[in-house]
This record gives sequence, structure tokens and C-alpha cells, in this order.
Amino acid sequence: MNVNYTARQTNITPDLKKYCQRRLKSLEKFIGNVSEVDIILAKEKYRHKAEINIKVRRSRLNVVEETHDIYNSLSLAFDNLEKRVKKEKGKSRRLKRRKGKEKEAFAFSVTPEEEKRFIRSQDFSLKPMTLDEAVIQFELNKREVFVFRKTGSEKWAVIYRRADGNVGLVEPE
Repeated sequence: MNVNYTARQTNITPDLKKYCQRRLKSLEKFIGNVSEVDIILAKEKYRHKAEINIKVRRSRLNVVEETHDIYNSLSLAFDNLEKRVKKEKGKSRRLKRRKGKEKEAFAFSVTPEEEKRFIRSQDFSLKPMTLDEAVIQFELNKREVFVFRKTGSEKWAVIYRRADGNVGLVEPE
């Protein structure tokens, strides 16, 4: 990694260089192979300006921050640079994943859709019966659903096997 320091109207101290090197090392794990870094520090009246330009493979990242303190400007610039790097990395990851999904979606749409078939079953009783008789009939035939007419009224009821293994009852009004 080639780091170029430029100072305008100010001096670059060894402490500033150490701080920049430390922050660049922490950024390197996110960015990976960095070819060139330009750090430009400028002082105008009471403002300190920090500009960081990073050249990575095919792209360039540029961050500019300005505050009353040079260390604060550098800190904000490195923080913003880290956010941008994470954002760009997330974008590329999403694009890579999207490409795979588009291929899968295209492959799925080419296959013809299967028609839904209706299969009739005999899980009902036409003769009126009590709830106890219906449960016995339900258990004997080991069915998932059983429809029957209740005795004393002409209403239908449904017995079904619940996911927890118990038996449920539905009585429409």
C-alpha cells in the first residue's frame, strides 16, 4: 500500500502519521488490497480539513471532513470512509446474490406449471350421529378430517386431527 501525505498551510507530525497508519490498517481488513492512498491535510483560518482518497482495484473512494481540530477531522473522515466501504461491499454482495436469483427464477419460469388436481375422498357420513360416535368412526378409519351431521339438528360438524396430536371440533353456526 502506497500512502502519500500532503500538507497545505500546516505540518504533518509523526503522531498524525501513526494515527493515519493505524486507521488504515483497520480499514484494510474491510477493503482488502489497497493500491494507493492519498491523505491531504489543510488548514484555512480556524478550520482543519482532512481529505482521504483511496484507489482500490477499479474504483476510487473520496472523503472530505472539516472541523476545528485536525485529529477530529481525520477521525470523522476515517469513520465516513469505513461506512462507505461497508455500504459498497454490501451492494456488491447483494448484486452477486441477485444474479443467482435471476437465473433460478428464469429456470423456474421455463418449466411448465403443473395443474392442480382435486381428489375426492369419502371422509364424511350422511347419517346423523352423536359426537362420541363420530370420534369413534374418526379413530377407527385413522382419518385426518371427518365431516358428519349432528343428531337432533340438521347442522354439519367437522372433526380434525391437530398438529399436537389432539382432536379438534368445528361447528358452523
